[in-house]
Amino acid sequence: MNTANAGTPSDTDLAPSAGQWFARLFSPWVQSLDLEVLSARAGSAQLRLPFGAHLCREGGTVCGQALMAAADTAMVFAVGSLFGEFRPMTTVSLNTAFMRAVSAGDLMIVAEVRKPGKSIMFGNIDITGSDGKLVAQVTTTYMMV
Repeated sequence: MNTANAGTPSDTDLAPSAGQWFARLFSPWVQSLDLEVLSARAGSAQLRLPFGAHLCREGGTVCGQALMAAADTAMVFAVGSLFGEFRPMTTVSLNTAFMRAVSAGDLMIVAEVRKPGKSIMFGNIDITGSDGKLVAQVTTTYMMV
């Protein structure tokens, strides 16, 4: 693999090392989301966000902040999977279209790097409910630092 950029995605699944990433790289409030990394390889990542009352706003629906944090976290794993390891990066933009409210059931987050580059990465993230219906779509830009 070319380590200068992400032109050749790594097939190494980062899911087994996810716990170490969470403990070392993410703030305690992101860790409290209890995200589970199901897979992270070749520029894509699949995470599960367990439903819980601590994620809900008044009215009992999952708040947008939790969804955006889950999406942002999923993209960190997708970008890292291009290299087979974590590389320092920062979020440049995170644009979210909320499509429907969720008041029960776990959420699936699928992040995909759409255009990898040497210093800038572009990605898309879909968040679906336990019924498979789309909850939110996210577009992202990350800068490698």
